[in-house]
Amino acid sequence: MNARFAMIAAVVALGGFAAAWSVAGRAQPSPPQLAMLDQLQSGDWELRSRDEGGQPRHICMHDARRLIQLRHPGEICSRIVVEDEPEQVTVQYTCPGRGYGRTQIRRETEALLQIDSQGIAQGRPFSFAIEARRVGPCAS
Repeated sequence: MNARFAMIAAVVALGGFAAAWSVAGRAQPSPPQLAMLDQLQSGDWELRSRDEGGQPRHICMHDARRLIQLRHPGEICSRIVVEDEPEQVTVQYTCPGRGYGRTQIRRETEALLQIDSQGIAQGRPFSFAIEARRVGPCAS
């Protein structure tokens, strides 16, 4: 009887250890994906092509994740995070029937980004390199 009691006690103790380990493992949340983009300040961002003669354009940006799909704005696309580092993210996305792209965004400072993207939009290939700079608050 004592051997059986010792075995039951060992199983219960092991189960308690496993449960505690499992809870401890969940107690430390992982950082959110694409946290670098979430840390960027909203406002008026100037997008300028790094190619010669590129005209700058401005966007009022409240969500930096918008920069992932500059050639497929507002479209519902599936995304795969390829790289998620504190200073650089790379995302591959597919917009069924509309095209796809792969975008890399590198943060140089809190107000300066380098964006490289390529893919297919409207049945045609695209590839661009853009410098994005926060220039102030959005105009009302």
